[in-house]
Amino acid sequence: MEYLTTAELAKIWNISPRRIGVLCTEGRIEGAIKKGKMWLIPSVAQKPADARFRKDGC
Repeated sequence: MEYLTTAELAKIWNISPRRIGVLCTEGRIEGAIKKGKMWLIPSVAQKPADARFRKDGC
């Protein structure tokens, strides 16, 4: 399995590396593992939905 760092994934998902770290800490990115101080995220991981908005539009 290929893993990406937060910086690499930040460019793909167009969000900050810090935000990706927070998502990993919250357990919202499946398969992410912490190796020392660095998060390793599977390259096939899906970007989690924004929790500020509900799916039904309210």
